[in-house]
Amino acid sequence: MSEQNYKINMIHMGKARFALDLSDGSERGEYVNQDYILHVLGRPHRNINLMYTYYPKDKEWPARISEACKDMEVNFAWDYPYDDYFPYGTNGEPFASMKDVRKHGQDITLTVTMDCSLDDDTLCRFAQDLIPYGRMRLRINHECNGNWFTHNKRFSFKEIGDFFVRCADIIHREAPNVKVIFCAGLAENEGDKVACEDDFLEAYKAADVWSADKYLALHYGWPYDIAEKDDNGRHNFTPTATCFGYARNTINRLKEITGQDKPFVMSEFDADGDVTGAFHQGEVITRFADRLKEENTGWFEAFSFYQFRDRGRLGLEIEDPNNSEVGIPQPIIKDYKKLLNDPYFMPQMEISADAKLPFEFRWGGAEDADGMAISLSFDRTPEFCEIYFEEDLSLMMELNGHWFYKAPATAYVDLMPAFYDSPVEKGTELTLKIFATPADGINPDNGREDWNINYYVTMYKMPMLRIRFEPVSIVD
Repeated sequence: MSEQNYKINMIHMGKARFALDLSDGSERGEYVNQDYILHVLGRPHRNINLMYTYYPKDKEWPARISEACKDMEVNFAWDYPYDDYFPYGTNGEPFASMKDVRKHGQDITLTVTMDCSLDDDTLCRFAQDLIPYGRMRLRINHECNGNWFTHNKRFSFKEIGDFFVRCADIIHREAPNVKVIFCAGLAENEGDKVACEDDFLEAYKAADVWSADKYLALHYGWPYDIAEKDDNGRHNFTPTATCFGYARNTINRLKEITGQDKPFVMSEFDADGDVTGAFHQGEVITRFADRLKEENTGWFEAFSFYQFRDRGRLGLEIEDPNNSEVGIPQPIIKDYKKLLNDPYFMPQMEISADAKLPFEFRWGGAEDADGMAISLSFDRTPEFCEIYFEEDLSLMMELNGHWFYKAPATAYVDLMPAFYDSPVEKGTELTLKIFATPADGINPDNGREDWNINYYVTMYKMPMLRIRFEPVSIVD
């Protein structure tokens, strides 16, 4: 392949009008690596939500509680001594998964249920561990208006709220790159108080992001009972308009009582296939998305789909009961991919000035990054479309609506999947968008003032493209 001269420009990736986040792993399913998720879905999310628990004072710690208490009689998912998420700070987690998420062009939302009696020194060390992970979010003791999590069983609502304020203060001081999320209840009617409002007021004021978890349908008794029509089992369904109204009422109330205006997200959102059935799950989610596009005026920032792979029916895939490393795709994947490719839910791209080598990339996060745009012309759908690199860079690339990841040691990426479902006609002009993500998943402290929120790397050698419109040969 000879030297090629392509026109290159600077491109900025900014916020979507409404962002899509994704939960990956919980008490209901294990973490799935981001390479696999990217291949299945075709593009990255804004945030990946990772869920852990932190009760280091408990005698069972650091074991996963369902393994430590295998012989315990359990009739509800939250009957264990502490929450059955993976234990924080063991076996390299959550840090290995956090690095995987960031390499693949996504920001982290870290959900941690934690002991509200932890002292300030412990919380300081916890915060300092998060400094290299860029513009991440931390959701502390979520759904704290309920009665099922360990924090609600051991502490009062007031104590939970006070702990959040103390923890938020430490995070803001020690790890200013991290935004904290307060996740509690909803206001069902306009003007209603939000759940535990008096106890949680200061927590709402201390938070950077307000949140509530709400499922359009949920079998919350899983896996200890079966959802059946017209029974008294532990499952529910909320109409789309009602759910949307809850969110609107809640944000209006929080603005009123705090005098503040902050982003609002649903950190867990889905329609449980145990209730809706496999064929209607995507239909229900799509109706909610359509209402978002019609009625959202900017006060509602994002929802996090819970989750990618689930042992029940809350996933885009169901975990194969014969092999936990295998996922069974569900019909909702087709509907969800339509949302991912809807411009309303995609990050905004703006091509600006001409650029040349050496080219400096900046990764501030999934909503703020500067990359390279390469203009390409196609005679028709190619038979071969490949890109080769001489430099060990960590890159996310988009062509014809399809995203690809290049690990630092990888020299070659086959871009043909960009055309399998989306062929092009003669004269089609496409832009290959390239962004550089943290090679090790963390921002190195390189002495730059903004090192903890921006990752910089320079490309010195132009990649080589092999685009061919005829097969090498065809055997009759």
